[in-house]
Amino acid sequence: MMPLFLPIDIAGVEPVAIEISRERVVEGAPKARAWMMERHAGGSLTSGVWEATPGTWRVTYDKWEFCSILSGLSVVTEDGGAARTVRAGDAFIIRPGFSGLWQVVETTRKSFVIHRA
Repeated sequence: MMPLFLPIDIAGVEPVAIEISRERVVEGAPKARAWMMERHAGGSLTSGVWEATPGTWRVTYDKWEFCSILSGLSVVTEDGGAARTVRAGDAFIIRPGFSGLWQVVETTRKSFVIHRA
């Protein structure tokens, strides 16, 4: 029987590379990876830990995402909106339809839960 309590512990979990397409990169050469903890059939829910190195790229969200910053420093700027600096201890939600820039100033690691409607 699979346990119903799943700690977010990446020890022993192999990270997967997350491609940031060159067309979206605005500055630098950021690299990203994720340790996937939970995936539901059909991709309706995904959770894990994500990490990226410094750089800036365009992002567009077609899903709902909860993020909790574990380490590092990033600036998230919605098109037409204010720049938001996020660091360890910050938690936030990005709603579907968000479009803007994600700038990693210091290598950033976050835990996340993504829900696709």
